[in-house]
Amino acid sequence: MLLKKLFRTLWQYKAQFISMVIMIALGVGVFLGFNIEWYSLERNTKEIYDATGFADYRMYSESGFTADDLQAVSGIEGVKDAARFLSVNTLVKGDTDVIALTVSKNMNVSGILLMEGEPYSPSDPDGFWLSDKYALANGISLGDSLTLTYKTLSVTGTVKGLVKSSEYLICLPDETQLMPDYSSYGYTYISPVMLQNAIPRLFRGLIGDSMYYQINVLSDLDKAEFVQKADRALGETYLVLSRAETISWAEAQGEVNEGKTMGSILPVLFLAIAILTMVTTMHRITASEKTQIGTFKALGFRDGRILRHYSTYALIIGIAGSLLGIGVGYGLGWYIMNPGGAMATYIDMPSWHLYAPGFTWITIVLINVFLTVIGYLSVRRMLAGTAPDALRPYTPKRMKHMRIEETKFFKALGFGTKWNLRDCLRHKSRTCMTLFGIVGCMILLVGGLGMRDTMDAFVDSFYENAINYRVRVNLDAENITNERALELAEELEGDWSAVRQVQIGDRGYALEIYGISRDKVRFLDENMRFMTLADDGAYICRRIASDYGVKPGDEIGIAPFNSSETYTLRVKGVLSSMSESITMTAGYADSLGIRYTPGTVYTDRDDIAPDAHILNTQTKQAIMDSFDTFMDLMNTMVFLLVVAAVVLGIVVLYNLGVMSYTERYQEMATLKVVGFRDAKIGLLLVGQNLWLTVIGILIGLPAGWGVLKYLLDALASEYEMKLVIGPVTYIVSILLTFGVSCLVGLMVARKNRHIDMVAALKTEE
Repeated sequence: MLLKKLFRTLWQYKAQFISMVIMIALGVGVFLGFNIEWYSLERNTKEIYDATGFADYRMYSESGFTADDLQAVSGIEGVKDAARFLSVNTLVKGDTDVIALTVSKNMNVSGILLMEGEPYSPSDPDGFWLSDKYALANGISLGDSLTLTYKTLSVTGTVKGLVKSSEYLICLPDETQLMPDYSSYGYTYISPVMLQNAIPRLFRGLIGDSMYYQINVLSDLDKAEFVQKADRALGETYLVLSRAETISWAEAQGEVNEGKTMGSILPVLFLAIAILTMVTTMHRITASEKTQIGTFKALGFRDGRILRHYSTYALIIGIAGSLLGIGVGYGLGWYIMNPGGAMATYIDMPSWHLYAPGFTWITIVLINVFLTVIGYLSVRRMLAGTAPDALRPYTPKRMKHMRIEETKFFKALGFGTKWNLRDCLRHKSRTCMTLFGIVGCMILLVGGLGMRDTMDAFVDSFYENAINYRVRVNLDAENITNERALELAEELEGDWSAVRQVQIGDRGYALEIYGISRDKVRFLDENMRFMTLADDGAYICRRIASDYGVKPGDEIGIAPFNSSETYTLRVKGVLSSMSESITMTAGYADSLGIRYTPGTVYTDRDDIAPDAHILNTQTKQAIMDSFDTFMDLMNTMVFLLVVAAVVLGIVVLYNLGVMSYTERYQEMATLKVVGFRDAKIGLLLVGQNLWLTVIGILIGLPAGWGVLKYLLDALASEYEMKLVIGPVTYIVSILLTFGVSCLVGLMVARKNRHIDMVAALKTEE
């Protein structure tokens, strides 16, 4: 009998049950999906890091490392393995593409993962093991011939393998480009034998075996201890970067941390709304079933059996919502984490398996337990007292007389306003839930659309305006003289920059020295306003200023690598920068005696003649093209957030609207009896919704701004963005929220046509 009653009641309250299942499914789905995303990324990247021997430390030398240097590093206690490593950007002959030519003397460190073709051979004289994504993007197959040029050198061979490498997990030519573009930039590994053969015999004797400018190290030592031991072993200070300071690790871990942060904010919003709405819904359902509960009690059913029966409704909602939510969660995870999905355009991994962290399953179980407890407590209240007490219909609590009702202001209000105001105060929990749903809807809309505004402003400031050149010319800074570099800058009618690696404490940074006379490069202050560099001080990025507590007027010490010199800089200002760097003019560098060699020229010239000192060129358009993919991903995320906001608003407001209709059923029947038309009663219902919508919007606008500000500080600090929300975002967010509220209000208002006045007025009030 109770089983039949279970299904009849489910059908009777199908609107509330379906809406609650959807809410639980959304909450569980978003919670599980976001956690699947970051945890799967963490597990899959760890697989390729371990499989390829991703280095813990990278040591750099301008003059190259010899075999003796490698032996000294390998002999350090705590070093598990080490390899001399070379990576230089080369040009594809007959094309403008750039390929990072890579050689590792020990493939157990910073090696490769073969995806297709022949296994790598350290003695192969003419084989390329090429990035499979670059090959796919450029129509290159196994067996194809390839010629790469670097300065006056040329390397020709055959593509023998397609590979992936953790060193190029995020394949970017430099920090000015946010997204990989495999159609124009990739990487390839060759053998040490092939490298030797490519170097003319005359130069082999001059450079010996020191063409490897990097030693990659596997070690469990912390950075400070490793640097100290390496300096002692080699007798000199070298630039050392930990894996956390490389793009392939830092950016991937940044995505993991972003996923963790997002997984702790948005899912909480959905789950909180779902659970709080469940409280009010179950209370209303059990209140409506009070007479049935009393009948069961009068027929001799024990309280425990009645409790189990009605608690089952909450359990069914939880289980159905959780199962649907698990499907939604894995669907969301797969949408982001699959070889053709959003993350694959950024990170190049061989495995795209989905993993859910263990705590998510525990949380889902606890959610179901909590929902069942909610149902249990709701029924327990109705069982209080004797059977005759339980048989009496549920009577809402009496409305206390409010002092505001005695004011002239209240008396001047219309009937509908007074009625709705009394109802809001009488049913505070439902009113709060409605507000909570509207605020949540606004947070998602303002946050999603505001993120796009912020990114548009970021791209416009850093790339449309700060990059004021058409072509970036990269020079051979190792072999060019300052005089020749400045001559090239004049010939190309451009500005120039030089970069030296320096350290502050035990951390490495780029010291960027600029010669600006033609306004080809512009600089942004910490408020994203353009400024001119002065010759009487250095400028630090916002992250350095924050990390070291440095402000304009302070002094900061730097020590160039491979040098015993130290310099004290006067901080002139703080810049917004794409990289963690210190910036100064050539004039200020000269006044301090800092040695540098220009390595980049910025020009508007397209007719750049070949020169032995020009390594390659990069157009501004190529940099901007990489943002098309980035903005596509951003637009997809914004679309998902807008859809989530609309669904959230519709489900929450409809569920609570139906509850409001049920709770005021007798009142509306009374209004119909005294002559109110359906349209007038419908306007009263819609009016209350609009009141709450206005209040929710007023709260949601600053709340959305605050959540977005927190996310930018937590997730995008490396880009030094400034939060920007345009008026269109506010207008669209407000209109969408109003639209959802009006739509739901009209859907609920239509129900008053079906009120049975006689049946309604027979019940006890």
